[in-house]
Amino acid sequence: MSTEPEQLAEGTLISHLLELRDRLLRAFIAVIVVFVPCAFFSNEIFTIVAQPLIDQLPANSSLIATSVISPFMTPFKLAFFVALFVAIPYVLYQIWAFVAPGLYRHEKRFAVPLLVSSIVLFYVGVVFAYFFVFPVMFEFFAATTPKGVRMMTDINSYMDFVLTMFFCFGLAFEVPVVVVLLVLTNLVQVEKLKESRGYVLIAIFVIAAILTPPDAVSQTIMAVPMYLLYEGGIIMARVMNGMRRKDKEETEPKTEA
Repeated sequence: MSTEPEQLAEGTLISHLLELRDRLLRAFIAVIVVFVPCAFFSNEIFTIVAQPLIDQLPANSSLIATSVISPFMTPFKLAFFVALFVAIPYVLYQIWAFVAPGLYRHEKRFAVPLLVSSIVLFYVGVVFAYFFVFPVMFEFFAATTPKGVRMMTDINSYMDFVLTMFFCFGLAFEVPVVVVLLVLTNLVQVEKLKESRGYVLIAIFVIAAILTPPDAVSQTIMAVPMYLLYEGGIIMARVMNGMRRKDKEETEPKTEA
């Protein structure tokens, strides 16, 4: 026979699993609700996403579909990713609502700003890539097309490329969040981050060279914001580290008493 503590633990586990199921179901429904209208306007959405490349295509050139189902499936898949992109704050909120009860008050105090900042910075990275990086990038590709070759990009290849770039730039703009987490977890000290500015700057330009075309303008467009975000992350880490020390100093006397 199971003891009372074992029954209580089993009941708690089941209740957590049921809550997790409900949270995931709500997140899934949110994505579907956003996806339905996106699916109806999938062609228009694809045209908007493809506009930076369309503007740079030579005369008498256009995007092409090399597969029979590409004209339908490519915009349809893009509509799903757009729906996921739009619904991600609500999805993360459901995850946060499930995890939050198990956190201490001071942990919640730091986790909420970091979560909100990571979402906002990811969106900013995607917008930055679309409006500033893509025009320069596609202009470079169009200008370097060999003589006798007509630039006619497959829509499925374009979608895969664009989604990858959106993801890369979204992650690249998470630099301040990474810096703050490194400091708050005591893996790196703020002073060490300041001393490593030169190495970080070189690493950022290397990353920019990998993710952008091999021209100085594109690399600079990505590297400069990343380095500024790194400096912003140092400032945020210093502030939040000071707040953590203040909370610790206020808690210790109460503990001793």
